[in-house]
Amino acid sequence: MQKKTLHGFHAVSARLKRFPDSVLEIYLDAGRNDVRARDLARLAETHGVKVLHVDDKRLTGIAGDARHQGVAALIDAGKSYVTLDDVLDDLAEPPFLLILDGITDPHNLGACLRVADAMGVHAVVAPKDKSVGITATVSKVACGAAETVPYVMVTNLARTLRELKDREIWIAGTAADADVDLHHFTAGAGPIAWVLGSEGEGMRRLTREHCDVLVSIPMFGAVESLNVSVASGIVLAETRRQRTVAGG
Repeated sequence: MQKKTLHGFHAVSARLKRFPDSVLEIYLDAGRNDVRARDLARLAETHGVKVLHVDDKRLTGIAGDARHQGVAALIDAGKSYVTLDDVLDDLAEPPFLLILDGITDPHNLGACLRVADAMGVHAVVAPKDKSVGITATVSKVACGAAETVPYVMVTNLARTLRELKDREIWIAGTAADADVDLHHFTAGAGPIAWVLGSEGEGMRRLTREHCDVLVSIPMFGAVESLNVSVASGIVLAETRRQRTVAGG
């Protein structure tokens, strides 16, 4: 059993709704009796999950230094695991993926998952090496998206990109030196996987070489680069807009 803790109402509620069997126990601030706390307690009762009313000291001990909002949960993380094939084989529409190469900051990953959820991305993919997993901080920042968007960590990203190409999924990477910018790149409603690297180093060389096209994000101000979650939001929103226009 892969036990870990979650904290925050969004993260715990989303886990209860999507993977109720994975929630082992919920710890709720004994001093809270507001609507949010009562709704969570009722949801837990519906799924047969035990709720323990504890003091703030114990909650802080469970959640660590994080802002827990008065709630934490112990979960079996292994019960939410999916493979990329599981996701792709179950789709009834062209795949829409986000691939993150070398993202190690949990706040960045949490924000990327939140954006991915908002734009209807089917899965977020990352290599197991030099990438952050789903931690309590990631779940908190993601505001529930870590429990709704499949996050698939793969052993060999280059091989995964080749397998996506075999499925006729277009691989579009972001790069400042690309020959085409986002305003002139048409993805339409077809299958696509966006690849983004870290703000400082960008994509690794081998990842870049496996992209079908490199696309830049037009910049009109003084800054030269964007946080990866901001860049993700821009390219995913544009793709979602094109899909909507194309009826996809």
